[in-house]
Amino acid sequence: MTDYKQKLNEFLLAAAKQNASDLHIGVGRYPTLRIDDVLVPLQKESLLTPETAEGLIMALLTPEQKEYLSKYREIDFSYGFEDKARFRVNVFYQRGFLAAALRLIPSVVRSVEELNLPPILHDFTKLSQGFFLVVGPAGHGKSTTLAAMVDEINHSRTDHIITIEDPIEYIYVQDKSIISQREVGSDSLDFSNALKSLLRQDPDVVMIGEMRDPESIATAMTAAETGHLVFSTLHTNSASQTIDRIIDSFPAEQQNQVASQLASTLVGIISERLIPRIDGGRIPACEIMIVNPAVRNLIRERKTYQVDLVIETSVQEGMITLNRFLADLVKTKQISLENAELYSVNPGELRILLERS
Repeated sequence: MTDYKQKLNEFLLAAAKQNASDLHIGVGRYPTLRIDDVLVPLQKESLLTPETAEGLIMALLTPEQKEYLSKYREIDFSYGFEDKARFRVNVFYQRGFLAAALRLIPSVVRSVEELNLPPILHDFTKLSQGFFLVVGPAGHGKSTTLAAMVDEINHSRTDHIITIEDPIEYIYVQDKSIISQREVGSDSLDFSNALKSLLRQDPDVVMIGEMRDPESIATAMTAAETGHLVFSTLHTNSASQTIDRIIDSFPAEQQNQVASQLASTLVGIISERLIPRIDGGRIPACEIMIVNPAVRNLIRERKTYQVDLVIETSVQEGMITLNRFLADLVKTKQISLENAELYSVNPGELRILLERS
């Protein structure tokens, strides 16, 4: 009889040792790691049969989670592997068979410097109130960036930090701050309940793992309006697209009010991509928008198409466009031109910037 738990632990250990970002388990494939954004099959292993895939996945689940999976056909949760690593897990069905994607969560929260992120992020951790967003595609470091900022507050301020996550990713070691980490499903019945009770828990700083609906956006803006510093993430590609997405997620009759509220609470947006380095590993490329009076007016007047121009012309304030950031990484020979063009939202403009320099 196969010891699925032991086999699973071998795969998890391989992911941790090889610094993989993800482990994929699915029928008809080898167990597969994602390393520096490249899928690497573990070809010394056997191809996964339906029985093996199910055995490995069931070894991850508690009886309650098995019941939930049976009812809803997919489940998110976090999984601690001994003292070595934690994983954010999504189990789902595809073509009638069980499959799973496991995202490795490093055990240590790295700093802004260690992540090669722009130093301007330190400024946002010093604010007493406001709404700050980290945006970008899935798997490009949003949660890791937020964790660095939250942990910086933890080490420098005597605040009560509340996180609402689904599931909990990084585990913080409390220092100067009190940190209450709430996991949807285990610490609160659902996302909605966690949000409703949030402001009754005396927070100073709030981190909402992901903006998933108008309710979470409205709660975040209200918390920022009432004197709290709020951090969250969104799956959008740029600052201007993020503003549009937030406003457009509400009914038409509420949009002017939402735009006004967003203009008064938003303090900044960082949009990031993780780009393969020439010498291995990945490095972030960022667009940074700081909300100044010009940006506030554009949000209020619903002229978000002009936001990119403000970012382009406000370098002295610490703003930067994604293309300028990419161009700097190409010029300093940290990333290739091909990869820069691949991740740019406007490759033509990027080439012009590089030709001028």
